[in-house]
Amino acid sequence: MANDPEMEAAARETGDLPAKRRRIHPLVALLIIVVVVDVLAFLFVPPFPRGGEPGDACSYPVCFINGTLEFPPPHVVWQIQEEPLPTGQIVIGFNVSITNTILTMWIVMAVVLLVFIIATRAMRDVPGRLQNAVEFAYETLRDFAIGLGGPAAVRHIPIYASFFLLILFCNWSGLIPPVGRIVELRAPTSDLNITIGLALVAFAYFEWQGFRANGVGGYLVRFFPFREFRHGVAAGLIAMFVGLVELMLEFVKPVTLAMRLFGNIYGGEVALGVLIALFIGIIPVAMYGLELLLTTIQALIFSVLTLMFTLVAAETHHEADETAEGPAHLEVAQHPAGQPVAA
Repeated sequence: MANDPEMEAAARETGDLPAKRRRIHPLVALLIIVVVVDVLAFLFVPPFPRGGEPGDACSYPVCFINGTLEFPPPHVVWQIQEEPLPTGQIVIGFNVSITNTILTMWIVMAVVLLVFIIATRAMRDVPGRLQNAVEFAYETLRDFAIGLGGPAAVRHIPIYASFFLLILFCNWSGLIPPVGRIVELRAPTSDLNITIGLALVAFAYFEWQGFRANGVGGYLVRFFPFREFRHGVAAGLIAMFVGLVELMLEFVKPVTLAMRLFGNIYGGEVALGVLIALFIGIIPVAMYGLELLLTTIQALIFSVLTLMFTLVAAETHHEADETAEGPAHLEVAQHPAGQPVAA
C-alpha cells in the first residue's frame, strides 16, 4: 500500500491510469451532448418550410437555411391599430406597436437592472461573489475609459459603461436558443430600428456635452469659423469649407454607429444560422465561441466611439484664437544693453 502513490504517479506519466480515474473534459462532453441533441432533433423534429406545417417536405439546403433565419423586418408582437393602412396614398397617422426586438430588449434591461440592484442593495466591505463580479466589471470599464481619455473621461464613465453593458447583453441574448427561434423573441441589436435609437441617444449626449462645455457660440464656431475671414477671403473660404465638411461628418457619426452595430450582429446571426442548418455540432459550437468574442468587440466599439466623440465635442476650442493672435502673447523684455528682446 505504501507504494500506491508512486505507482499512481508513474501510471499518470505513462497514461496508464485505470478507466475509472479518466475524466472527460467538460468541453468535449458539451460537444458530444450538442451533437446528440442535433441528431435527435433532426430525426424526430425535422425542419419544415417557413410558413408551412410540421411534417411538410423540406429540401436541403435551401429550406434548412430559410428555416433558421430571421429576416430584417421585426415581428410585431402587439399593436394598437389592427387595420392595415391604405396603400397608394400618403397617410399621416400614429400607430404604437411593440416588436419582438423591443420586447427582448425590455427583458434584457429588466434582468440586468435586477442583477445590479441585488448586487448593490447591501454593499459590504468584504463583498460576496455577485458584488465582487459587478465591482470588477465596473472598475475594469472605468480604468479602460480613463486609459483612453484621461481624467476628462471620468464624468462620462456612467454613460459609457451603460452603453457597453446594455449592448453586450443585447448581443449575447441572440445566442440563447429560444431567442430567434420563436417569433416573440429576437436579439435587439439585430434590428436596425434599435441600433438607430441607441445611436441617436449617443448623438444627443455628445452634442449636448459639446454645447455645455463650450457654449452655443463656442461650439458652433467649429463648423462656422467666420472669424477666419479676418485673415483674408481665401483663408475664410477654406475654413468655411473645412467647417461644413466637419458638420456633415458630425451627422454621419450616428449613422456609422447604427449601421456598424446592426450589420455585424445581423450578419453574425445569418452566418450562425447557415452553419447550424448545414452542419451538425462541431462547426456551430466553434462559431458560437467566435460570436461571443465578436459581439463583445462590437459593444466595446460602440461605447468607446461614443466616449471619444463626447471628449472631442467637449474639448475647448481656443487654440485657434491663441495661434491667430500670435505675437500679441509675446512679452517684451529689455536687454541689459537697452535693446528689446521677445521673451
